[in-house]
Amino acid sequence: MASRTLLCALAVSVAASAPLSADEIEFRISHQLPPGHHIAQLVQAFAEDVEARTEGRVDVEVFGANQAFTPDQNHPAVARGQIEGALSVNFQWGNTIPELNVVTIPYFFTDLERIERFPGSEAAAIVEDKLMERGVRNIGWFFTTRQSIFTSNGHPLVAIDDFEGVKIRGLNPLVDEALIAAGAAPAAMPGSEVYQALQTGVIDAGLTDVSAAYSRNYYEVQDYGTVAPFFTVYFHLYVNPEWWDDLPDDIRDAIAAAAAKAEQDAIPLTEQTAEAAIEQLRDEGMEIHIQTDEEIATFKEVMQPPVMDAFIESGPDAERIIEAVGNL
Repeated sequence: MASRTLLCALAVSVAASAPLSADEIEFRISHQLPPGHHIAQLVQAFAEDVEARTEGRVDVEVFGANQAFTPDQNHPAVARGQIEGALSVNFQWGNTIPELNVVTIPYFFTDLERIERFPGSEAAAIVEDKLMERGVRNIGWFFTTRQSIFTSNGHPLVAIDDFEGVKIRGLNPLVDEALIAAGAAPAAMPGSEVYQALQTGVIDAGLTDVSAAYSRNYYEVQDYGTVAPFFTVYFHLYVNPEWWDDLPDDIRDAIAAAAAKAEQDAIPLTEQTAEAAIEQLRDEGMEIHIQTDEEIATFKEVMQPPVMDAFIESGPDAERIIEAVGNL
């Protein structure tokens, strides 16, 4: 781990060695996403927008695909000022800020109207305050997915009873409560390991968002896919508070405006990417089923209560953020 940290710091320092003009401000952003991911492309567009709005006074450099820091290193790197900004996925905060898991409660936060109203809301403010307590200032919420897919072989996972005894990729202890309630046996693993686990039979079924199912070639090792509004995921952009506070007002306003635009752009981009992925999976031969309203109601009745109970017990402001989301 020490050698990895040293290499990350070296990568950032070497990239930052190019001289900046006297009035140029450095803004380096680290994230884990590969270049082809739609949110990675959104972040690149955000970087270009910042440079345009500031007329080149801010030099934005994006380190994607773990080039600078790994996902678990991003937060401390920003808090310590080793880099100005980073992106994390909401459930990466785990037990540190459990309230950030509110969007992953099954069938609770997947309607587009709530997603559109989340940035700038009371619900967002609750977790933004907690991020500040952890030494980072949040400046952008980039909606990433609201369409999950349960993939399988042998038979599709359409009814709740179809999950009985199925070894399935889990996500985190909270979401796994829903899978257990359906009778499945979840095994948590990072997305990069799921393909091989499916291929070798370590697990029987996959759980991911529809775009990842296509980009990670699940159709090569899974015959069926059930698309469901299971939960929502955000990548969020945060910066070092001291760096942010030292920015000139006009520069800070320009970056905030670019972030607000990216928040809005993420919604149609994510929706279009998901719809395209569903058709791409079909074109590759995967048999796709879209959950009906009746099926959604049944899955919600079984899966949501145990997760909601566990979530409420997970953090001091869990009930408060549940109420705030309900008011969106």
